[in-house]
Amino acid sequence: MWPEKQIPIQSSTPENRPPPVERRHSARYYAHRVKESLTTRISKLICAIFLALLILVGIITFILWLSLRPHRPRFHVQEFSMPSLPQESGFKNAQIVYNATVRNANQNIGIYYDSMQLTMYYQDQSIGGSQLLFPFYQKPKNTTVIAGELAGRNLTVTSQRWQEFMTDLADGEVVFRFDITSTIRFKISTWDSKRHVMHANCPVGIGPDGLILPSYKDKRCPVYFV
Repeated sequence: MWPEKQIPIQSSTPENRPPPVERRHSARYYAHRVKESLTTRISKLICAIFLALLILVGIITFILWLSLRPHRPRFHVQEFSMPSLPQESGFKNAQIVYNATVRNANQNIGIYYDSMQLTMYYQDQSIGGSQLLFPFYQKPKNTTVIAGELAGRNLTVTSQRWQEFMTDLADGEVVFRFDITSTIRFKISTWDSKRHVMHANCPVGIGPDGLILPSYKDKRCPVYFV
């Protein structure tokens, strides 16, 4: 048998011991880091809650704005005629008969009409007009009829103008512009808005029989504010 090989046992001397693990930071430093991490998390949570509340308030405000935003009145011309148009000398007793409607399509907003003026145009030149209605209040989801006639001193049609009508009539139609100007205010609950000057421009064409053409009847009129 071979003799056992003896492994020398090294003595644990200070020279042979592994160097101790050196701690780079103190316990106070690590406590501060933990505290800083908690502060950061809380700050992020607060920011997230604030942002969520801000978005919620924005959505609620947008919904309220949509529900309270006033819609413009809607004008439609129902009837329009010039009975004497088929006559060559019809200018002597020229008369325009009209029937229009104005609707307040708002759900919860009323409209005050402080004044209303009708002006009739032909080729962008005024040929007559009159005051319409007395000041009135229109409830939400309500329609008001505006009907009347222009004749005599409220309608200025000369023989020369009548010949222009006849020339247009030979082409199939005579087109007028039915213009309504009104000063209005919106009423939201107990609050009244400032006054707005509103215009409704309604082109209307009449045929050889002196009646409104079907393509113009019940057509919604453009409305704008100035």
